[in-house]
Amino acid sequence: MPYLESLRVFLRVVDLGSITAGGRDLRLTPAVASKRIKELEAHLGVRLFNRTTRRLSPTEVGREFYSHARRVITALDEAEAVAAGFSDNPRGTIRIAAPLGIGQRAIAPHIPDFTDRYPGIDLRLRLTDRRIDIFEDGIDLAFRLGDFPDSDLKLRLILDCPRSLVATPGYLARHGTPTCPDDLFEGHNCLLLRYPRSPEYFWTLQTEDGPRKLDVRGRFDADAGDVLTDWALDGRGIANRPRFDIAPHLASGALVEVLPKTPPLSARFGCLFAHRTLQDPKMRLFLDFITDRARQSLRAADAP
Repeated sequence: MPYLESLRVFLRVVDLGSITAGGRDLRLTPAVASKRIKELEAHLGVRLFNRTTRRLSPTEVGREFYSHARRVITALDEAEAVAAGFSDNPRGTIRIAAPLGIGQRAIAPHIPDFTDRYPGIDLRLRLTDRRIDIFEDGIDLAFRLGDFPDSDLKLRLILDCPRSLVATPGYLARHGTPTCPDDLFEGHNCLLLRYPRSPEYFWTLQTEDGPRKLDVRGRFDADAGDVLTDWALDGRGIANRPRFDIAPHLASGALVEVLPKTPPLSARFGCLFAHRTLQDPKMRLFLDFITDRARQSLRAADAP
């Protein structure tokens, strides 16, 4: 169905802002993606994009056509999902996003087992600690570790993940061991996770008087959690990390817990998706499967 394929290419090019990115997302070469766009423009008899050497943007008619084409493809996907519900061999593509660390540990290892069970389903996993917008980024299922602000999206909570403040014994020997939350402001380097659309510019600790937000400071920040763990292991400061991520280092003594009586609030791990996503059987199959496997993996990682 060349015309439908061209529609899908057009939608992804608009979503991602370039022919190369749109084609790559659909596993097409830039040349093939460009050909599909030209064929669609020739069929319609209009120009869908303004092209310069630096920028690709939809024309006025392209923007109008996008909204109608999106409804057509959405309706088609929903119709295929209904038909798939009567099939023992669901087919199609699922686009998934997850934070780097938890994605590597609790999601990626189980994807081959799922595709062995359902060979007609293609899974495309994007691992990033950047906050994902499922509509802007074209994602079906967005796993997230942390806060879940109110939105129009549906949420499936998977597990509460305990967190700890950690540092090396050598760092604490040089800078002193904090005995209360206020000590974090006295000569300590807090290793911070910062990235666009991130709310984590502070640490929230559990105290006898309830949760307390601390506007901590540090010389280093990064947009990848694993980097913070590496810096902590190098004796560069105190990190706020999920216990599943640093449990082996705590067990070996490479890292020690700081302020264990006032630990950080647990991070909720869950999955966000659009309201009607789970009407598609393949989405529901995958989320049910990965929810069970992820819980097992994370509980095992945090086990003493």
